[in-house]
Amino acid sequence: MTKGLITTKRIGVLMGGESSERDISIRSGLAVYQTLQELGYNSVLIDVSKDVVNVLKKEKARVAFLALHGGIGENGAMQGMLEVLGIPYTGSGVLASALAMDKEASKKIFLYHGLPVPPFKAVTSNELRVTSKNKDSSLVTRNLSPIFDLPWVVKPVGEGSSVGINIVKEENGLASALEKAFQFGKKAIIEKFINGREVHIGMLGSRVLGGVEVRPSLEFYNYEAKYTSGLTEYIIPPQIDSEVYDKAKESAFNAHTAIGCSGATRVDLKIDESGIPYILEVNTLPGMTGTSLLPKIAQSVGMSFKDLVEEILRLAFKESEGSKTK
Repeated sequence: MTKGLITTKRIGVLMGGESSERDISIRSGLAVYQTLQELGYNSVLIDVSKDVVNVLKKEKARVAFLALHGGIGENGAMQGMLEVLGIPYTGSGVLASALAMDKEASKKIFLYHGLPVPPFKAVTSNELRVTSKNKDSSLVTRNLSPIFDLPWVVKPVGEGSSVGINIVKEENGLASALEKAFQFGKKAIIEKFINGREVHIGMLGSRVLGGVEVRPSLEFYNYEAKYTSGLTEYIIPPQIDSEVYDKAKESAFNAHTAIGCSGATRVDLKIDESGIPYILEVNTLPGMTGTSLLPKIAQSVGMSFKDLVEEILRLAFKESEGSKTK
């Protein structure tokens, strides 16, 4: 092994794919690939397709740096394939990836561990279809509305980057919001909207890197606010009480651990007016673009983008010594 490099093996940077987050994944992949090249690693870009196994073999990739977001790249499917091929990869293992991507499953695990999550209700597309077959929107509201107060956040169970999310302020808007969410899967979550500050905590291995508070100029931190420069203000560290910040970091660490995550993750929270940090979700493959939060958090604690990429790679080899599927 060359001095200074973690590995001399060829690294395949997996990006793109066919999820709704393809464009962001490509941006993450290009940033990671360029950094690996500058650091002197033998690396290659791989745009994931149904032929990905053959491409990995053709390119002689022996390590996978996952820059995929959403879909099969983040739900455990890609991780399972790499396990079968015996290729070490960055990020969390099969089970942790699958659980984190399923918002209903992860919320139940958080509740089991005593971690606060917003009140929620899961709804299937079949329930909406059966309930609304007579086109009576009031019936949809009556049968599918949760027992907690408005406003509600309606989101697909298995998407990231706020794709398919809508805020419902009046009950008659529920059916429309659910229909939009079901464009991305057969199950949706209706979640109580938590009025408060939005804070994201970065995790790296078993350590808390720090956090960032996001203040979008739009209604909420949606896809456009996340990836359009200038639409969101980022405050590092978050402008919250130090005890509340410590509590948020502790909750993030516990969420990361409860799911069984490894590598780099980003835990998204909403902190209400009483200082309770509600966990929204854990992102097992956080963005690595110019506007992404994890690199911003890392930079705030003196870790450059190059340092971050190398540490993620180092953690992948550390995890591969054991079994990520445990």
